[in-house]
Amino acid sequence: MSDVHKTVQKWHASFRKGTDFDSWGQLVEAIDEYQILARQLQKEVQSANLSDFTEDQKKTIGKFATCLEMRSASLQCTQSVEEFKLEDLRKLEPIIKNILTYNKEFPFDVQPVPSRKILAPGEEENLELEEEEEDAAAGVGSLATFTSRVPGTLLPRLPSEPGMALLTIKIDKIGLKDAGQCIDPYMTISVKDMNGVDLNPPQDTPVAGRKEDTYVHFGVDVEIQRHVEKLPKGAAIFFEFKHYKPKKRITSTKCYAFMEMDEIKSGPIVIELYKKPTDFKRKKLQLLTKKPLYLHLHQTLHKDY
Repeated sequence: MSDVHKTVQKWHASFRKGTDFDSWGQLVEAIDEYQILARQLQKEVQSANLSDFTEDQKKTIGKFATCLEMRSASLQCTQSVEEFKLEDLRKLEPIIKNILTYNKEFPFDVQPVPSRKILAPGEEENLELEEEEEDAAAGVGSLATFTSRVPGTLLPRLPSEPGMALLTIKIDKIGLKDAGQCIDPYMTISVKDMNGVDLNPPQDTPVAGRKEDTYVHFGVDVEIQRHVEKLPKGAAIFFEFKHYKPKKRITSTKCYAFMEMDEIKSGPIVIELYKKPTDFKRKKLQLLTKKPLYLHLHQTLHKDY
């Protein structure tokens, strides 16, 4: 069997898995499966390399991804105006199963999903002015970058230096009241000086692997890209929790946390969550909620004597 036939079979299996979850009422699992498949389809559509699919097939694949996104949005919003029903989605099964030979009109008047927007620095603040809550309309400026989610940008540990300590931070889990509803959640880790200027390149974790109750579980190690002794006074390590909003098609910061230098020590640490937009200068901090919800970390210091 050719690679392209295997790819189509894999897509079809993922589609069936998602619709099965959907029909069983396992909505979080259905959303996850739909999002995974939508990303795979979008990646194929946006691929600039030689493709096994024709341009017409790519258009159909892109529209299929749109329908997956629409169903995901419907599952998240109980009062969705443009509800996209499970029976509508099921009508598309013959298309994904037979995409290599399908030559009919697409049954729904939809457009292929554009590349996802990830807000540039500063835009989150502009967004805040326009949305009192998550569901208000968002205005996205010209600084937005258009990209699909990548599987993390974590960096390896630096070489050791005698007498110098390196810090590994394991991101265990984050507590959120709506943890199960977060789509494609990941964390951006950055090290800033007291003026909010980057001291190292920011790193993204892969999308979190598990959500349960009020926790999103990460279980990933982040290597801080500077020896602890070389971090300037007043520096802080920031953790921005980000997730995808299908209705607005943006990746947005939901909340953030930070650690200051006097908190660096081996062992577990639990830190508070703050409302966005991220205040890298730490001047106007607002707790996310009065509820006891935190970011759970574990620090390890490596020192070469």
